Amino acid sequence: MNIHFIAIGGSAMHNLALALHAKGYTITGSDDAIFEPSKSRLEAKGLLPREFGWFPEKISENLDAVILGMHAKPDNTELAKAKELGIKIYSYPEFLYEQSKDKTRVVIGGSHGKTTITSMILHVLNYHDMAVDYMVGAQLEGFETMVHLTQENEFIILEGDEYLSSPIDMRPKFHLYKPNIALLSGIAWDHINVFPTFENYKEQFSIFTDSLTNGGIMVYNEEDVEVKNVVEDSTHTIKRYPYQTPNYSIVDGVTYLDTPDGEMPLEIFGGHNLQNMAGAKWICQHIGVGEEEFYEAIATFKGASKRLEKIAETKSTVVFKDFAHSPSKVKATTTAVKNQYNSRTVLACLELHTYSSLNAEFLKEYVGALDKADKAVVFYSPSAVKIKQLENVSEEQIRDAFQREDLMVYTDPKEFKEFLFAQKLDDTALLLMSSGNYGGLDFEEVKEFVG
Repeated sequence: MNIHFIAIGGSAMHNLALALHAKGYTITGSDDAIFEPSKSRLEAKGLLPREFGWFPEKISENLDAVILGMHAKPDNTELAKAKELGIKIYSYPEFLYEQSKDKTRVVIGGSHGKTTITSMILHVLNYHDMAVDYMVGAQLEGFETMVHLTQENEFIILEGDEYLSSPIDMRPKFHLYKPNIALLSGIAWDHINVFPTFENYKEQFSIFTDSLTNGGIMVYNEEDVEVKNVVEDSTHTIKRYPYQTPNYSIVDGVTYLDTPDGEMPLEIFGGHNLQNMAGAKWICQHIGVGEEEFYEAIATFKGASKRLEKIAETKSTVVFKDFAHSPSKVKATTTAVKNQYNSRTVLACLELHTYSSLNAEFLKEYVGALDKADKAVVFYSPSAVKIKQLENVSEEQIRDAFQREDLMVYTDPKEFKEFLFAQKLDDTALLLMSSGNYGGLDFEEVKEFVG
């Protein structure tokens, strides 16, 4: 097949392009800007566009399909040409479904934890040499790409995102996969630019639940009230398998999981990660992995990239980088670090970077999110607020939202960096939570500073 990607440089899009190239498809693409690591990875396979921009002449009747990325605009000139020629236009999730409609589709959904759960499942399957197709939202150790597609594999594991499919398809991505087996980890309001009310947001998960094939399997976190209600209130003909956080203990900074064969030390920690693991275990068992086999494999799981990722450690200091930005994720991550290092000072730094987190009305959702930290810092960029065309947010509003009087607030990247590098980090666990980089913070410098 000849496939053209409009906005090939995106994290998900370039991985799909690489996967289809590996499958033997002829791939072309365009984008107005491509950054690392997408740029180098596309270049290595000869898929990097010769010049940036949009070129309608790249769209011809020789193409079998066009895949449209979220980064493109609805008035994109290449998109217009594809419509004019009547070429089939797919969103990213539509094309993934097309590639997997004859497979057993396993979709991992939820406001939080889906990347980690998907990563756990793939780690276990890879450990036992069980080949599957997959799409996951993070680069995993031992996996070359974030997307892998074949003709022969029976199962495909898909991370199910609730965000929109494409600039011309306003359906959430996970509505398009029609899973045979699914998981719901949690529901906590997010993406308020698309889902203006919590009820509207929650409805997307009800639609997802009802999108399972008849007789399909839903694994769900019964400790999350919203998830429990959504799944158990559904009248759809599905099998329901609830899970909850397993018993565990923390001894000298190591988390031990209770198993039928006794306590087992883990590389990961945090109640939310143990809960994620319980969901991953159910999914693996439905795919054909036995309980003992699961425990043997999960013992070596170190975590997904940017999810409580340890970036530096000395005898008295540990530094974690985490993708957490929504209120529920921030609270879970901060609590996990404090529980794991309860004899140390936890310095938690959060960057408010997303549309939701910078919204004055949504800010109140962060109440108590940083309570478990001994020292708490919030960084945000007023220029980011302007770019997203939001109302100005004041430092006072930030403090009021978190309801923490000693909260430190920084808006200048230089001042935040000076603060960070002035800290004495002995007997400290430093937690850097953001989907950005604090206005240009070099994490390699942080590693060197810790030593």
